[in-house]
Amino acid sequence: MNQAVWVVQTTLPGGWIEAVVGAWSASLVDSGLAACVQRDRITSVYSWEGATESSEEWRIEIKSSAVKKDALIEAILADHPYDTPQIVAWGGSSTSEYSDWVQG
Repeated sequence: MNQAVWVVQTTLPGGWIEAVVGAWSASLVDSGLAACVQRDRITSVYSWEGATESSEEWRIEIKSSAVKKDALIEAILADHPYDTPQIVAWGGSSTSEYSDWVQG
């Protein structure tokens, strides 16, 4: 397992219904920037404007290639509803078959 795959993670508002989250996620796959998008509901606790907040959100985990990662992040920023979205990216090792599939 030494083939690289990029994982890009963000969150979306918990008030969004599944169909909207699904459409937002599918747009990343349809554009060719993501090979796979997984989503699940989470509770986030965070500091915002001097107060500790807690809210329901959608965690979005996106698999992409190194070549497409920067364009993927730009697309997320261009269409994200938050003023300061969480966008975290890291490289991971995978099987050569999965990595080849992600690379397209």
